[in-house]
Amino acid sequence: MRIPYTGPLPPPIIVPRNANTPTGAISALTRFLSAPPSPLLAASPSSNGRTVLLTGAGISVASGLADYRGTAGTYTLNKTYRPIYYNEFTSNHEARKRYWARSFLGWTNLHKAQPNAAHWAVRKLGERGYIGDVITQNVDSFHPLAHPDLPTLELHGYLRSLVCIHCRNHLPRKEFQQSLSRLNPAWAAFLAEMLETGALDSEHPDERRAKGLKSNPDGDVDVPDAPYTTFRYPACPACLANPPRLADGSQSNVQLDADGAWSPQSTAGVLKPAVVMFGESIASSVKLAAEQAIDQASRMLVIGSSLATYSAWRLVKRAKERNMPIGVLNLGGVRGEESFYADTPADNDGSLGVRCSESVDRILPSVVQNLDMLASAPAMAETSETQDNSAY
Repeated sequence: MRIPYTGPLPPPIIVPRNANTPTGAISALTRFLSAPPSPLLAASPSSNGRTVLLTGAGISVASGLADYRGTAGTYTLNKTYRPIYYNEFTSNHEARKRYWARSFLGWTNLHKAQPNAAHWAVRKLGERGYIGDVITQNVDSFHPLAHPDLPTLELHGYLRSLVCIHCRNHLPRKEFQQSLSRLNPAWAAFLAEMLETGALDSEHPDERRAKGLKSNPDGDVDVPDAPYTTFRYPACPACLANPPRLADGSQSNVQLDADGAWSPQSTAGVLKPAVVMFGESIASSVKLAAEQAIDQASRMLVIGSSLATYSAWRLVKRAKERNMPIGVLNLGGVRGEESFYADTPADNDGSLGVRCSESVDRILPSVVQNLDMLASAPAMAETSETQDNSAY
């Protein structure tokens, strides 16, 4: 289940000690990714000898998206922020109005945002054989966009489509956004005005707050005192065409208002984003796939995540229990990180574990460059030796 951890996070533990600078962090991460499997690693018949990558919101900050707990994160700057929970969304029509109104305003910027240098670095690490699988907590779809050939598991789903909670039919978000515009002309005009004035263009939360806006990581924008109760949303077209049977066997009904919006007299046809909301359970098949990705790897690298949700933290716990070296590249503290490095040798140079607190988009591309230089060094040495021998 996706449940946020609300307790205080510890200050970051830097491992090894010289990883406290960008140069030191790059060197330690280079050793971590290029090291052979640990001799203490639990045996696995499916092991691929590669690193499994777990990413969080911090990797997408450079793309203009907010994170949760960074220096400019939602929880850091907005102490009253509370995400919507699954049972609230599924049972409360007014809560859905508020959610879809905020999502309607935030979708435009999320839709036009692009993967950043860190995502492209992940692609290169996959192409060069260092990373075997990616597990991401993010719902922005940047990983599959940046590296479609590198296996990626979207642990918490994705915002690019919706799913009906009654018939499980999927609907592209772009199509849904167009329906929201049609049903809410005043809101559409407000969004057009914000886009025209550049109110949504700034990536800095202070500038958005000055304009009366609050941006959040899951692609929504809060406008304080906005008339959310006036917002309307469409019904699932599949349920509308063929109302499904309910869990008790009775026939559902889907009704629309005069303009074609979902009516609260309906008993089906409710669409939700294809994400795992807070308080919602992750599908068993997804949990199993994540565990398999852990079990077949030789080490784990966490990037841009404080592991504040149990669904992510338990994966690192599983990796640690298999004696896998753990690497963490994240600005600020990480839940339970002291336990990841409690038994790391004092003379560790990063090969058996690394923890650094640096900006992902600045560090990861340099790590790729370092690894490329390491890989080319033997080839250059062999070429030089061949040239020397040919002289005789």
